[in-house]
Amino acid sequence: MRTYRLAGIALLAAAAMFAQNTAQTVTPRTVTMTLGRGELVQFSSDIVRVAVAEPKVADAIVVSPREVMIAAKGIGKTTVAIWETGLTLNRYEINVLADTDDADKFKRDFTSELKLVTSDAGIVFNGNAETMVLTGNAPNLETSKKAEALAATRSRKVINLITVPPLPDPRQILLQVRFASIDRAALSEVGFNFFSRDPKLLGSGTTQQFATPRFSQLQFQNQEFANSTINFSDLLNLFVFRPDLNIGATIRALQGRNLLQMLAEPNLITLEGREASFLAGGQFPFPTLTATTTGGATAPVITVQFKNFGVELGFTPTVTASGAIHLKVAPQVTALDFSNAVTLQGTLIPAISARKAETEVILRDGESFAIAGLIDSRVQSVMNRVKGLGDIPILGFFFRSKSMKKTNDELLVVVTPRFVKPVPADEKVKLPDMMEAFMPTVTEDQAAKIKKPKEKKPKTVGESGYQKPRK
Repeated sequence: MRTYRLAGIALLAAAAMFAQNTAQTVTPRTVTMTLGRGELVQFSSDIVRVAVAEPKVADAIVVSPREVMIAAKGIGKTTVAIWETGLTLNRYEINVLADTDDADKFKRDFTSELKLVTSDAGIVFNGNAETMVLTGNAPNLETSKKAEALAATRSRKVINLITVPPLPDPRQILLQVRFASIDRAALSEVGFNFFSRDPKLLGSGTTQQFATPRFSQLQFQNQEFANSTINFSDLLNLFVFRPDLNIGATIRALQGRNLLQMLAEPNLITLEGREASFLAGGQFPFPTLTATTTGGATAPVITVQFKNFGVELGFTPTVTASGAIHLKVAPQVTALDFSNAVTLQGTLIPAISARKAETEVILRDGESFAIAGLIDSRVQSVMNRVKGLGDIPILGFFFRSKSMKKTNDELLVVVTPRFVKPVPADEKVKLPDMMEAFMPTVTEDQAAKIKKPKEKKPKTVGESGYQKPRK
């Protein structure tokens, strides 16, 4: 009995050793997969068992008795064991990698664009569509900004670590601006005064536009005028008198023309690339009506804003690679216009008449350019006439007056940029010489306060004058 037991144990041990030797003879297979992809494994016999070491990395799905689908679920490594009928072991070493097809395409496309924009300046990048880091060397700041702007179109966040050579100190630019108003309108005035000092017909007629002749106090003798003199305060520019008829007239027919008026001459200094502004005028309160909800009802609320008026200038200079000055200039001249004012809740709000321009030019140091053609044209005509006499044909012309005022102002702006340098510390700035000193200097003021000692008059010691000799 004991002999049979030993024989059975030996038989089972031999079977287990045979199965183990059979499983070890199968060489492990290495499978490299991309995240999200799968690998179909086929066998010649039926599958008995399937085991996966790390299910988070890969999963084994039995599709049919002789087919297994290995699906990549996460980046990493794992082992998949599959047993066939007859205890045959198949072992697979799975290596799951990230899908870099889109990243490789993104890198290729952006690299070619970066080389095209920066002329292959040696700028490299690292990142993706979420965050991108730029490194390398750029010949100038402009190339670095171009690369950063291009990266901003590809990624949400761009970190610029590009090394650029140190920039020289920015240059200072002086902008000399001249604002001039040219009046192109002519002033025409026509006025008429008629008078008579004839004792039989004493009187005067006027268009009431200019001062009329004044009669002296009338005196009568024997029912006749004793005097009828006339005083003139303004003869206008034409005076006509007939002594035989004692009839005269004063007439004004003038034409005037203005030329040019300087509004402002600002000189502004700023650094290249920085904006500078100038305002010669002021601000006026501008009420604004808004609505607010209080207690379920809407109540009007007046807030005050301040608006600029006057001569205003804003400019931004930059220096080009050739050394020229690129200017963005925006001159503006505004004035309060009460003729077009509006009234809001009893408050008179004036309108603003504005003439402004905005342009960009490139100039060399000391060159000038002018902006003209900003014209404000207005016509105002006033006509007066003597009632009744002014309606008479032909003769009624002498009893009418006409005043026409035309405003035809043109704004002229002349701009001259210049490069300037500060005065060295060891150089004394020479101030303009004054014809007459406004105030005494500190040295002169201190010298005036110091009291000089009075000079003592020489004194005679001993006897002086003529003396008789002693005996």
